[in-house]
Amino acid sequence: MNRKKIFELIEGGENLYVEFKQRFSSYEKIAKEMMAFANTRGGYLLIGVDDDKTIYGIESEKSDLELIEKTAREFIEPPVEYSTFVVPIKNKEILAVEIKESNLKPHRLQDYRQILDLNSALVYVRINDKSVQASKEMIKLLQTQSSGVSLKNYSLGKNEKIVFEYLDKYETITVKTLCKIANISERRASRTLIKLVRANILLIHINDKGESYFTYAG
Repeated sequence: MNRKKIFELIEGGENLYVEFKQRFSSYEKIAKEMMAFANTRGGYLLIGVDDDKTIYGIESEKSDLELIEKTAREFIEPPVEYSTFVVPIKNKEILAVEIKESNLKPHRLQDYRQILDLNSALVYVRINDKSVQASKEMIKLLQTQSSGVSLKNYSLGKNEKIVFEYLDKYETITVKTLCKIANISERRASRTLIKLVRANILLIHINDKGESYFTYAG
């Protein structure tokens, strides 16, 4: 990565693909950003740059590289693959960490469990210019993306019809709403909406609080 690319990323500001950090703050915070990129579409973590684009640079290249390596290997499960670049800018050095979209989704904060627990796993995804905690529904979708298993012969039934009728009136629907209007369990409502997303009929969205809601696709 060259200086021109770094300047372009900084000038573009924080977005779906770019996050600034003035310094390495903590393993957990950096792990959250790295896994969010891996769980979404990939991106760049620039250390030594503040939110307002001010360039502070890093204090120790060796130390920060070691901290990034430890974060990726020990604080994220499964570990995240990444590349690092140290680029001189205005007599300072910026550490750029490139994380590509992963084929091993969902990545979560290390909890030392052999199997992902939907009720306790801390999984983050990238929404606009923020890394937010994923809902159970989003985690399930990430699992299906990783498995590569496609949805075949999906038939629409009573619950799907209820979803469509509600969306025709209100444009968005949540798992809790479907539970109430269809008088079904949360698990069944969640499964119904996820299947509709996998069938490319609905889209899943997450607000800043990590709560999922669904809309028509297209």
